[in-house]
Amino acid sequence: MKVVLAGAFGHLGSDILKSLVKAGHDVVAADMVTREIEGLTGFTPVKIDMTNKDSLSGLCDGADVVITTVGLTKTSATVTAYDIDWGANKNLVDEAKKAGVKNFAYISVIKADQAPDVPMLDAKAKLEKYLKESGLTWVIFRPTGYFYDIAHVFMPMIEKGKVTLLGKNPVRANVVDTPDFADFIVEHMCDGNKVYNVGGKETYTYEEFANMFFAAAGKEPVIKTAPVWLFDVLAWVNKLKKNGKDAIIKFSKFTLTNDLVGDTKVGDASFAEYIKNCYKK
Repeated sequence: MKVVLAGAFGHLGSDILKSLVKAGHDVVAADMVTREIEGLTGFTPVKIDMTNKDSLSGLCDGADVVITTVGLTKTSATVTAYDIDWGANKNLVDEAKKAGVKNFAYISVIKADQAPDVPMLDAKAKLEKYLKESGLTWVIFRPTGYFYDIAHVFMPMIEKGKVTLLGKNPVRANVVDTPDFADFIVEHMCDGNKVYNVGGKETYTYEEFANMFFAAAGKEPVIKTAPVWLFDVLAWVNKLKKNGKDAIIKFSKFTLTNDLVGDTKVGDASFAEYIKNCYKK
């Protein structure tokens, strides 16, 4: 099949691209910046700006499936999640529909529709709703989080010798390794009008995450908690500064205070082993 993959050169996108090529699909790999992926050939790279409808013209022609991983993942003072997660992906849905594409797959996030006060979730929820009403055959993948994301958050704190968690209530997550998730996406990208809440095979609390990272680093665990209201204050201060950090803070507060456990458990990768490997020389 011909597959258009938007966001093809991000962390998850590149794993989906590898899985698509391995499965023998004809892939158009679209992103704002394209790059070579070591050892991977057999796809067509295309530069796009999904906030600009004109740059998408003809992108989806002849495609059987469109997949998008596009979303705002870092602080920006110039664009918001509503510009990217909602607006840019809406443009792609419209282009796919115009081109007569049958199947559209969107990578969202678990519980996206449960936090209208969190822009990075609400924007995804708006796109989910728009896609469901588009007339396209859709599938929505809602991951709990990724191995590398948790490592990115915890390892700098471990280096400093102290982990600070938010609130006193234990929070659980079963994060998933992106290669496993990518294979699942490719296998199910043509499923009809389905929502998958996807996680890995192991579920831990954030305190258990912290203890495993400390053990892997060979350090005594030092775990503190901060009050939940502190993030509200930080979000308010940064909103006044108009630096875009308030959106990340609100998203972080949500993820650190809500169970994120997907009932569709995929892959065989162990997060406990992944943590150990983070500290192997």
